[in-house]
Amino acid sequence: MVRIKNYKNVVLSIVCLLLLLLSWAIYSDEYQKLPIFDHEAITIGVFSDSYWEVQNGYSYRILEDAIAIFEEQNPGVRVEYVSGILKEDYSEWLSEQLLSGQAPDIFFVLPDDFNDFAEVGALKDLTPIIGRDKDFDADCFFSSAYQYGQYNGGQYSLPYECAPKLMFVNRTILDKENIELPRKEWTWDEFYQICEAVTRDTDGNGMLDQFGVVNYTWEEAFESNGIMLFDQKGTRCYLADEKVEPALVFIEKLQEINKEYRVTTNDFDLGNVVFQPMSFSEYRAYKPYPLSIKKYSGFEWECIPMPAGPDGDNISTLDTLLIAMNENTRNPQYAWDFMKILTCNAQIQSEIFDYSEGVSVLREVTESEDTLRLLMESSGEGNSLNLQILSDAVENAVVTVRFRNYAEAVAEVDRAVDAIIEGNSNIHMEQIIWNRKINKFLKE
Repeated sequence: MVRIKNYKNVVLSIVCLLLLLLSWAIYSDEYQKLPIFDHEAITIGVFSDSYWEVQNGYSYRILEDAIAIFEEQNPGVRVEYVSGILKEDYSEWLSEQLLSGQAPDIFFVLPDDFNDFAEVGALKDLTPIIGRDKDFDADCFFSSAYQYGQYNGGQYSLPYECAPKLMFVNRTILDKENIELPRKEWTWDEFYQICEAVTRDTDGNGMLDQFGVVNYTWEEAFESNGIMLFDQKGTRCYLADEKVEPALVFIEKLQEINKEYRVTTNDFDLGNVVFQPMSFSEYRAYKPYPLSIKKYSGFEWECIPMPAGPDGDNISTLDTLLIAMNENTRNPQYAWDFMKILTCNAQIQSEIFDYSEGVSVLREVTESEDTLRLLMESSGEGNSLNLQILSDAVENAVVTVRFRNYAEAVAEVDRAVDAIIEGNSNIHMEQIIWNRKINKFLKE
């Protein structure tokens, strides 16, 4: 009898212990980590630092706010991410995860990786999902940002945040020289005339100390003259395009204005240069009070579109961070729902202006009065921000083709442009010669 009683006590103790463990697990949500609940979790691939390469203490803030919204809408479904992966290591980490079959359900995609991942089948084609989702409206996005996620006619990612390139203008010099601020539809000719007019020796010491432009390169000239330099797969270069020669001639003319002086960004910072092309993310990184940086405090400035070439328009490139879905995800519906919160939810997208240096990909958010007020308060500039110019720059931007070794290909074009401009040979013939060299490089 004693043995039976002891046995019952042991069983009772075990049952009580199990009940306590079960209660704790349920209360703490630890039960969701059991293998049987794996299908009730989605994973996110993300890097820890800012995409815009700026020190940022809010790297996970937007993501965590989006997770809170998702988990409230989907009780019992857990969202997880691995923290601490730096942007510089992210592409390699994600590639290894994809190769091992351990990649997250959805992940951020850097522009340079997008074509490669889409080509090898790592990204799920969202086109059928979009077609079935009556609540999804692609028109809410800026069209150029949305187009950034397309490959071979399919939609393989959604845009998360972006930044256009704009021309920043030192208004103080223009006012001093009695020159009007260029209108939105200005041209290369007007650009050149202003640069030529303001470049001079202001203190009479025999040396130029005021300049027209810095950092306007062949890339800006090509973009604004309607030149598509590479094909989508990065296998062909079009340096011999007939629109290239006018761009090269224009760059050479701009350089000649400064004679032998090499204008630097420091000259612009000191208030001695009228124009500088700059990503809007760079503007936001340098201007805000929270970073305690007032880099350009000695002059008033404004942003306007880029000048248009004879065969182009007042446009420039758009840099866009993307969100994609793993082709092999086991939870496509949950993954899609979370992607929509990150990209289509106005509350989450508005936080980009609070916790990042980019621009929201939603037109209604970027063009809102709240956004204007926030940008003006953070920058301290009451008259340098025109949301319509910003919105138009995003909407009409060029979607640059990115591919593996894109940076190396651009470096080859850079070498070619320098050689053509510095040489004395026929420009068109040099274009053909260098185009062959670059095409050979692309095929290697």
